[in-house]
Amino acid sequence: MVLAAGGGARFAGATHKLLASFRGRPLVLWSVDAARAAGLDETVVITGAVDLAGQLPDDVTVIENHAWAEGQATSLRAAVDWAEHRGHRAVIVGLGDQPLIPAAAWTAVAADPHPIAVASFEGRRRPPVKLDRQVWPLLPVGGDVGARELIASRPDLVGEVACPGTPADVDTVEDLVRWS
Repeated sequence: MVLAAGGGARFAGATHKLLASFRGRPLVLWSVDAARAAGLDETVVITGAVDLAGQLPDDVTVIENHAWAEGQATSLRAAVDWAEHRGHRAVIVGLGDQPLIPAAAWTAVAADPHPIAVASFEGRRRPPVKLDRQVWPLLPVGGDVGARELIASRPDLVGEVACPGTPADVDTVEDLVRWS
């Protein structure tokens, strides 16, 4: 699951940040392609503020989050609802604005046996995150927090997975230039 629904308010570029060119391709494609290359059951992109359908590969499922402005938790809920509908046992969740996280990070997080597995990049916990079906009812239903609060409140469920890559996210035009 690639969360790509936010408004990107801090990005003052000519286009939405997920459509901005990063190393010659739309920014969002880097995360989507890494998720696809991980070889998981299905690649799903949660959209909202900007229509990404024309930018995404045909084998990607696009779920529109109409409540995207209410916060990241609504995108996470849309992802979990889709996974539940499809009969998946877990979701691996990454962000559409983190272009330097490779498929190997997605794969390593997916393979971890803990109910919640969090990628760790040189000791810093960042997405992607695996959320097993058993923790889905514990996830927030609103706000802009994603799974952070659950991870903080239930360390007994969490495994930390050392991963390759750089967890930088692109929030501003300056970030885009710095990481390009």
